[in-house]
Amino acid sequence: MRVVDKLIEQVADFDTLVLIRGESGSGKEVVARKIHQQSGRRDKPFIPVNCGAIPADLLESELFGHEKGAFTGAISNRKGRFEMAEGGTLFLDEIGDMSLPMQVKLLRVLQERCYERVGSNETRRCDVRILAATHRNLEDMVEEGSFRQDLFFRLDVFPIEVPALREHAEDVPLLMGRFIAKLHNRGMKPPRFSKNAMRSLQMYSWPGNVRELENLMERMAITHSGRTVACRDLPRRYQALGVVEEEEAAELEREDQDALLEALTSSRAGKGAIYPIHSGDGAAVEDDDFQSSSAPIQMPEAGINLKQHLQDMEQWFIEEALRREGGVVTRAAQLLGLQRTTLAEKMKKLGLSA
Repeated sequence: MRVVDKLIEQVADFDTLVLIRGESGSGKEVVARKIHQQSGRRDKPFIPVNCGAIPADLLESELFGHEKGAFTGAISNRKGRFEMAEGGTLFLDEIGDMSLPMQVKLLRVLQERCYERVGSNETRRCDVRILAATHRNLEDMVEEGSFRQDLFFRLDVFPIEVPALREHAEDVPLLMGRFIAKLHNRGMKPPRFSKNAMRSLQMYSWPGNVRELENLMERMAITHSGRTVACRDLPRRYQALGVVEEEEAAELEREDQDALLEALTSSRAGKGAIYPIHSGDGAAVEDDDFQSSSAPIQMPEAGINLKQHLQDMEQWFIEEALRREGGVVTRAAQLLGLQRTTLAEKMKKLGLSA
């Protein structure tokens, strides 16, 4: 992107034709506007035209204007985009979608700087800077005969290639900040994004490029207004598998630890500990170090290896649930309040079998 900015800076002050190339949504019009804003024509109009969005039989009238009565529906004289952009910049977006007859007429304007309105013989001169853009491969189109070679070489004076967002994914947080500021200025309450959500978005391929990212920011500002967006809160296609699994595993571990700590501090049936207890140095602690079942568990004098103890408790409960349910994992999972897949994963981790 720094290379793109440097090219914009170099060409802005000249009236050179610029061909901006890049995928749809990558920001080609943004580049064109920056060229105009940094040029000596910045105080004159910037007029964009999407050549692919206008029917071929209307594009000539749209660009050059028409006289009253030139065709059915032409009830008055009308200025074309060249006339509207006089002294400024005309941006021809998706020029690869222009028909061959229209390409011939455009080539004449580029070479001679003059044109006629539809239905008029009066030649008009124009002082307009032309910027063009396309997501198509014009070289292939020239080979196929769907784009004129002379027009291609006339346009391809100073090409600027706008990279796809996946090629500069490190800019995703910067772009998000920009879009969040725009949403704030519109009176919306943008969300915050967790580190995992940000990582997941940077790992996404972004086929819709910057436009897709901007649309996502607006969507999340509606669904999570003023709140924090975790990776699991993103639409499914934006959830990087490894990141969301890591997030879910961390959350599951916290839930498990909370549940086990609750069990640890609750009253126990029978005298003494019913599962292994480990002191801080890893040694087993005798049942006598604990009070009877009528009182909550007390901290052993020697301390406790909490991580090992929680793991042993987890293993004990899983083994007990499997024993009670005859080794049927699905029923054991129900007894433990877990999903079957979650229990199976824990059994694998602990080296247990049904």
